[in-house]
Amino acid sequence: MTPHVAPAVPSPSVTASATPSADPVLRVPPAAPEDAAAYFAASLAFHTDVADVAAALEAGVRGFTVADSRSAEAWEQGRIPGALHLPTAQIPYLAGKFLDPSVPVVVHCWGPGCNGATRAAYALARLGYQVKEMLGGIEYWIREGFPVETGDGTERRPADPLTAPAGAGHCGC
Repeated sequence: MTPHVAPAVPSPSVTASATPSADPVLRVPPAAPEDAAAYFAASLAFHTDVADVAAALEAGVRGFTVADSRSAEAWEQGRIPGALHLPTAQIPYLAGKFLDPSVPVVVHCWGPGCNGATRAAYALARLGYQVKEMLGGIEYWIREGFPVETGDGTERRPADPLTAPAGAGHCGC
């Protein structure tokens, strides 16, 4: 009888010597370029950022739906104009009523310190929706100076110079 041998798990190619680096950045060496390209391509398939969402919405691109996964109280504080309110806990009940399965969903929550958007994206993906998480959430939407809708109308605050370029324009990324 031949013993069962588990298949080898491929490890990322690295271009490092066996000598540990004193440099904390290079203590773990960078991945090989082809591994890095695959990783970053995958990351872009799962994430977008507030600047790209804002640019698409301002240009009138409607190839996706923006879904806000926060609570009703948070939604009332301010939201992205045109966003759909889809609290995470209610996704299994509301997604089929309000989302078109053929249209990708960009989901967000409060900000980078919150994984609510990740949980919402997971719930939507499990239901068969194409989904991306908007990095930075509503916090960075507001901090970068994009419009916010409330019961009193739409407002736009000045951009925080620590999160967005001062003056007109964009960061160029």
